[in-house]
Amino acid sequence: MHKTKKTSLLTGSDGVNYLIPFILITFCFALWGFANDITNPMVKAFSKIFRMSVTDGALVQVAFYGGYFAMAFPAAMFIRKYSYKAGILLGLSLYAIGAFMFFPAKMTGEYYPFLLAYFVLTCGLSFLETSANPYILSMGTEETATRRLNLAQSFNPMGSLLGMYVAMNFIQAQLNPMDTAERAQLDQAEFSVLKEADLSVLITPYLVIGLVILFMFLFILFTRMPKNQDQIHDMDLLPTLKRLLSLPRYREGVIAQFFYVGVQIMCWTFIIQYGTRIFMEQGMEEKAAEILSQKYNIVAMILFCVSRFVCTFLLRYLAPGRLLMILAIVGGIFILGTILFQDITGLYCLVAVSACMSLMFPTIYGIALKGMGDDAKFGAAGLIMAILGGSVLPPLQASIIDRGSVWGIPAVNISFVLPLLCFFVVAFFGYRTHSGSYQVKNKTV
Repeated sequence: MHKTKKTSLLTGSDGVNYLIPFILITFCFALWGFANDITNPMVKAFSKIFRMSVTDGALVQVAFYGGYFAMAFPAAMFIRKYSYKAGILLGLSLYAIGAFMFFPAKMTGEYYPFLLAYFVLTCGLSFLETSANPYILSMGTEETATRRLNLAQSFNPMGSLLGMYVAMNFIQAQLNPMDTAERAQLDQAEFSVLKEADLSVLITPYLVIGLVILFMFLFILFTRMPKNQDQIHDMDLLPTLKRLLSLPRYREGVIAQFFYVGVQIMCWTFIIQYGTRIFMEQGMEEKAAEILSQKYNIVAMILFCVSRFVCTFLLRYLAPGRLLMILAIVGGIFILGTILFQDITGLYCLVAVSACMSLMFPTIYGIALKGMGDDAKFGAAGLIMAILGGSVLPPLQASIIDRGSVWGIPAVNISFVLPLLCFFVVAFFGYRTHSGSYQVKNKTV
């Protein structure tokens, strides 16, 4: 009995060991981390390449996270009818198709085909996340589910780091060094030549990751995977939704997830604009300032990655709700520094925010889905739909940034009021969980 407890993180109550399936599905976490964080710097890149405003460039995030929203419930219905493995395979297929669509998008020379490619790609990510998160929860005992998901999610920022590195070294550094003001002076013929060259640079990493995804698809296709909770195939959508919406813990978890994803995407997308303003005021050219700002973004992701492992360890001793509340409060304090300081100190505060965010997505997810059994398949869809926060909130922040200044303060600083409000919502959910407001008997939540 004692031995079972020691190995229970990846061992079910029936003694089945899930190490190999866990490793394969955890690799998928890194794959969608790569997609998320190669995309964030593209808001700035597309704005320059197509001579658009920050708000227009932020449509990349609308398309990207809109795909998550649109496909979450269809994904849940699919895996309910078939299996988690089938959902993951379909997700990988759509991910690869979306990545390969960057080539015909580049051939058109237009912006909107790229948005379509992002949308298809993230329809695949929606299938992946809707399948993989509850699949990981099922790979062992319920008592260790939240800790197991935090461990799997710890590999997500590793993919994110690779995505940021590729964006900085193989896209941003390779684009034509001509700055935004100089590009605005080009005639149409010169602009078309420059745009063609820059788009060729931009699409290459996406074509490469498409090939990687195809390899992963074949690997999982021919590997025997467990059929945890795949035995029920009834499509009782409305009764399931009614049960889910009757649970305050689940309802408020979806809301908290919406605002958490919003704050994550805003902080990692607009750190480029935030840092670029500071470094250009110090006399740096725009391209150099953007690349240096992306280096700070990579430092933020390293901090996020390390913090994820630290927080996974702390969950052995602290209730998830309590730790979630503490980190949301500290994150809000760092955001205040981001708003109030107009020099490099503000950028340091923005980088530090990532240490506070690392715990949040998997912990909110695990708390909201605890004890749901097969209902977790549809419950997961609601939490994936909450990723819409990454689509809705960044354009709002971009519209503030486009103002230039507000009350004599750089608008990019003022824009971080939105992430501050998001942290308030997450802190409240953590407090409600920790205080026992949801009447969860298991005191680890």
